Amino acid sequence: MTSQAQANDPLPAVRGLVFLGFPLHPPGQPSESRAQHLVGIQVPMLFLQGTRDDFAKLDLIEPVVARLADRAELKLFRDADHSFHVPARSGRTDAEVRGDLTRTLATWIDAVIGHAAG
Repeated sequence: MTSQAQANDPLPAVRGLVFLGFPLHPPGQPSESRAQHLVGIQVPMLFLQGTRDDFAKLDLIEPVVARLADRAELKLFRDADHSFHVPARSGRTDAEVRGDLTRTLATWIDAVIGHAAG
């Protein structure tokens, strides 16, 4: 995982890390152990997570990202699972979620690159 490499020996060209559904724990086995290395990362991080992601329960991923302070940002996608699929009852389509995800990612990349270049 790139985040582990970045935590152990920072990669000089890496300006930020994006996690599309960070796999914090296996489904049904809540734990924060997979996030321990994140404290060693000094570049900006963006966590894109579905609120129904069985690999990252909200009550665990939110405090993990909060502990990373200004180095990390969490963007939640309501009703989305680990693959960013939303059920029909959500009133949104998978394509709408992917569009929102893509716009969020593009805005974040622009901010990180703009900040790093300035």
